Amino acid sequence: MPLGDGRIRLAADIGGTFTDIVLEAGDRLITTKVLTTQGAPEDGVITGLADILARSEIDVGDVALFIHGTTLATNAIIERKGAPTALITTEGFRDVLEIGYESRYDQYDLMIEKPEPLVPRTRRLTVTERVDVHGQTLTPLDEAGVHALVPVLRELGVESVAVGFLHSYANPKHEQRVRDILASECPALSITLSSEVCPEVREYERFTTTTVNAYILPFMEGYLGRLQQRLAAAGLVCPALLMTSAGGLTTFETAMRFPIRLVESGPAGGAIMACRIAAELALDKVISFDMGGTTAKVCMIEDQTPQTAREFEVDRAARFTKGSGLPLRLPVIEMLEIGAGGGSIARIDAMGKICVGPDSAGAEPGPAAYARGGNQPTVTDADIVLGRIDPARFAGGQVPLEPARADSAIASDIGGPLGLDTGLAAYSICEMIDETMANAARVHAVERGKVVSDHTLIAFGGAAPLHVCRLAEKLGIARVVVPNNAGVGSAVGFLCAPVAYEVVRSRNLRLGNFDAALANALLADMRTEARAVVEAAAPEAEFEERRGAYMRYFGQGHEVYVTLPARLLADEDGVAFRAAYDDVYQALFGRVIADAEVEVLTWVLTLTAAVEPPVAVPEPLPQPAPEATSHRQILDPDSGQPINVPVFVRSELAPGATFAGPGLIVEDQTSTFVPGSFTARTCGAGHIVVETKREARI
Repeated sequence: MPLGDGRIRLAADIGGTFTDIVLEAGDRLITTKVLTTQGAPEDGVITGLADILARSEIDVGDVALFIHGTTLATNAIIERKGAPTALITTEGFRDVLEIGYESRYDQYDLMIEKPEPLVPRTRRLTVTERVDVHGQTLTPLDEAGVHALVPVLRELGVESVAVGFLHSYANPKHEQRVRDILASECPALSITLSSEVCPEVREYERFTTTTVNAYILPFMEGYLGRLQQRLAAAGLVCPALLMTSAGGLTTFETAMRFPIRLVESGPAGGAIMACRIAAELALDKVISFDMGGTTAKVCMIEDQTPQTAREFEVDRAARFTKGSGLPLRLPVIEMLEIGAGGGSIARIDAMGKICVGPDSAGAEPGPAAYARGGNQPTVTDADIVLGRIDPARFAGGQVPLEPARADSAIASDIGGPLGLDTGLAAYSICEMIDETMANAARVHAVERGKVVSDHTLIAFGGAAPLHVCRLAEKLGIARVVVPNNAGVGSAVGFLCAPVAYEVVRSRNLRLGNFDAALANALLADMRTEARAVVEAAAPEAEFEERRGAYMRYFGQGHEVYVTLPARLLADEDGVAFRAAYDDVYQALFGRVIADAEVEVLTWVLTLTAAVEPPVAVPEPLPQPAPEATSHRQILDPDSGQPINVPVFVRSELAPGATFAGPGLIVEDQTSTFVPGSFTARTCGAGHIVVETKREARI
């Protein structure tokens, strides 16, 4: 489903502050932003849908595809707004969620706060049963004990149940039987099985992932069901798909069963768009920078492919510290997400310093300038005071602004107490948030062995183009790209994403005595599961199959990924897989253990629909930019005085148009601020390329 295939398609991205809607009709791309309606998120989608269809003069019945992504699942976890949830587990394993890794993420913090489990101990229940690592039943399920839990669940007011038994990834029959019993006695109860959500080894990660899915299941199932009904009532009868955390598309039905796969669905769309732009511009080292109203996201992209992970954390107690959050085991595009957005609230801390975020004013009440009840200064208020935002064009005119309120909030909360004039106080707010994001990007790159200054920044989201050049200066990055429709970048990314689904299963198998029949049966079952999802989403598409396995030397604690051929396996493949494993291990650790046995722990199979690659557009000859449409007063931090800078309308910048900063490029959904140390040009594809004046044009 490539861009520009002639069909009319819609994409909707719900963020913490704004809901973005993008309509693609052939080569036309029409966008709009509306404030997210927190109480009923589907209202914002329908409002934006009606607005964009009216402006494009397209009938809703002509829309061929609807794609949706959202951060609602993540927000429900962080804000603890899920359903009352219980965990039913094997007797003796009640406290796995509490024990975790038996380690401290900060060993010197005597008052450390570990992540609070979503299921309190009073709602963690056990039943007698036991299965071994090979799936053999050691102790039959005590069905009478399961029946006895029903009145307990009712008394506790439980609305959703997670069922996680020891080694159920190898044999799910006990979990399935518990589901049957509970469903017959409590039909309204939502039930999640660990053998379906996360059929992998390591019970702590598996139980956490299962409980999180159960926790958000009633909320997300209700929201997605209401959205489907509202879309149908609006006349939208086309197929509807959802963006997953791994960067693929899946059906509403699958998402309603496994909403855990939507936890990073919104940000994943932005990473997909950044990969496509990297391919268009032949950039091999890229950092995508997505800054919206509530959060900022950073993703490392190498060779036009985003870094991915099998595990990530949500709701960290310590902002940048691994181990301080809830570990989720599922495929995801790996990115760093911090509380830094246009709505991030600025204040003075106990030491008299300015701190910004991570809490956000969101859409309700929003920044002070929104005049919706917010009275605390935010990053958006600071950008308004600095002159970087044109109030008449903000969010395409959908959100009226009152600059005087921004000025008053910053003066009273920041400028007055610190003895700063309002302009300098606003600049200080921006400097603090920019340094927070720069520090996060540095840490993220270093942890992955990357040199941050070797990369190009691709900036999108409503706030990113305003801050990206300063971020680049702090990181020593010479080139920035602000893509077309940057203000709604994640929604545009949804239209670039393929239909895809990944299935993961744990089954221990040693390569020295490789059982090809067992492996083939397992992979065939995995392929059947994946096909059921992808064919429901795109019944006529051709799919590419990718296989892999996580292997380790016998006795080690962790595994490395090895690619497998997508064909019927034979017993003699064990030798070839051992050689492939040794090659990967050698590349990672500089040595191999020649006499050690190698075992497979986990198998991975992915089906992905083919997507046409982007077409490179020749670079135009440089030419002077047209006359500025106007000028704006923007604070010069060096002199502390306002200066007049030219304002260019993005749609009027032809390919090749070039100007030296300072300057401001405005469009309906965002604005790009080009400081005096940068030069901006429009490339052949229409993207804005901003480079330091010290660097030669590439």
